[in-house]
Amino acid sequence: MPKAKNPVWHFFASVKFALTTLSILATTSIIGTLIQQGKEPSYYVQEYGRNLARVFEVLDITNMYSSWWFITLLCLFAVNLVVCSVERLPRVWRLVTLDNLSVDPQQLEKKHFTHRTDSRLSASTAAEDLLRFVAQSGWRNSRRRDRDGTILLFAQKGAWTRLGVYLVHFSILVILVGAIAGTLFGYKAYVFLPEGRSTPNIFLQKNQKSIPLGFELRCDHFERTFYSNGMTKEYRADLTVLDPQHDTTYHKSIIVNDPLSYRGLTFYVSDAYPLQEFYMEIRNRTTGQEQAFRVPPKRDVAWEGTGVSFRIEALKSDQEGVVHEAKIRFSANTATEPSDFVVKDKGTVTIHQSGEEFTVSFRQLYSTLLLVAKDPGVLIVYVGCFLMILGLATVFFLSHQRLWVWIIPETKQQGSQILISGTSNKNKPAFERRFQTLVDRFKKEF
Repeated sequence: MPKAKNPVWHFFASVKFALTTLSILATTSIIGTLIQQGKEPSYYVQEYGRNLARVFEVLDITNMYSSWWFITLLCLFAVNLVVCSVERLPRVWRLVTLDNLSVDPQQLEKKHFTHRTDSRLSASTAAEDLLRFVAQSGWRNSRRRDRDGTILLFAQKGAWTRLGVYLVHFSILVILVGAIAGTLFGYKAYVFLPEGRSTPNIFLQKNQKSIPLGFELRCDHFERTFYSNGMTKEYRADLTVLDPQHDTTYHKSIIVNDPLSYRGLTFYVSDAYPLQEFYMEIRNRTTGQEQAFRVPPKRDVAWEGTGVSFRIEALKSDQEGVVHEAKIRFSANTATEPSDFVVKDKGTVTIHQSGEEFTVSFRQLYSTLLLVAKDPGVLIVYVGCFLMILGLATVFFLSHQRLWVWIIPETKQQGSQILISGTSNKNKPAFERRFQTLVDRFKKEF
């Protein structure tokens, strides 16, 4: 039974089915954009009410792009695209491989782009010269056929461009495969990484399940910069990868739009939270000794091997816990009475005790929130996007151009009549200019 008469085949080849599927996909995608995905159930209850949150849960709206029904829609769209392509490909292929020399020469006079002229050359000589002329003008695959005492020449450009739409169709399928692969085999996770600490694990966003990285990730330093109005300008985290499979470490400083990618995982800096831990660096400028400390507030800390001790006595911070300045109690040795001083966050203070000079640097430490994404389909999606660009460029900017030359010998005298005819499947104004340029060159040479 022909495919066109098969009701199932006809259903999937229907343009109405394609438009319906696309409309549903577009509508659900808008819903998925408006409703935040992957939040805790309590969030939806608070935002939308218990009844609507229950509907979201039943329909899996809150994890829509990985739901069974959304993936089913994508698969139906892919099937529709394949069937439509197969349905229409034979007709397009016939146009690509058509023997254009079998055209009725009388029909050439009716084409929109034509030019008729007389030549003093015999039909055979004119045919040979015109074949060379057409080839020099950039037309390929020139062919000749003698019929009924006349000679018909044919050449064309870009016959393959008729297949550009199928490259677009194929690229869509590749992108869908990549998207589904990323949904089924990828995940989104997170990790809180304090400065100076490392982690071998991350945690899934949907259920907080721990996933081993296979390597350790360390945050060496975090920096937050601000605009003049006090708003956050940039987050910057200096990360180090400690991989047992490699002898050397890998370092990268990441910002919001410049993540770290390593072994199929991508780490994005999302936010940071101030810790009640502080980095202090003390340098004895008299002896040249220096030492770094990671300390909590209100705890006595001693510098081993020296008589130096200190303590963070008090903190001045805002509602978010960001410390702006600290009061430090410092003693150069046990025989010296401790002295108090105030130092700003990221500031340095110089003090003198017991005939020695010390510099004390103070900085609050942060825990960086890293969002982690694993998407094994991203490379497939990139390939699909590249193919789509090629396909769209072919569809919109290239055309299938055909050229016929009909040579009719003169019966009463030496010479011949020549009819040049051409056509293009799109961009007619551009082809008209090319055809006129060809005719002008022909007039000069013949």
